[in-house]
Amino acid sequence: MSEPSMTIALGTDHAGYNLKVALLDYLDSQGIKTIDCGCYSDESCDYPDFIHPAALKVISGEADRAIVLGGSGNGEAIAANKIKGIRCALCYDIWSAEMASLHNNANCIAIGARPTTPELAYQIVDKWLSTPFEGGRHKRRIDKIEPQT
Repeated sequence: MSEPSMTIALGTDHAGYNLKVALLDYLDSQGIKTIDCGCYSDESCDYPDFIHPAALKVISGEADRAIVLGGSGNGEAIAANKIKGIRCALCYDIWSAEMASLHNNANCIAIGARPTTPELAYQIVDKWLSTPFEGGRHKRRIDKIEPQT
């Protein structure tokens, strides 16, 4: 399912806190190392304070990939994508997770915790991690979406 010695950074706001805890346990049971970038309770907080650090762990090489969580996952995906080099896809089902890897080579996914059960989140993560990037025309397209300077 995952690369040997893979490390995944997780960041969330209060709405995703409980799903983050469940995912930390699940990833550990799969032999995947994790970095918990917060938040650390279900008290209201601002998601960029935890999403940016998770995304930056990927850019620094401390983590191979990141998972960011929030109520819908939309704001979290937007925040993660503000970090140069992050390709964060909002995943709401198994197919979207497959496409995130197959076509977008996403190094980060966002999951909406309010509509997503832990069991579905595990399936999303499994599909994202086990699907290889197809390359080819998709590589050309990814190169075109890199930030313009």
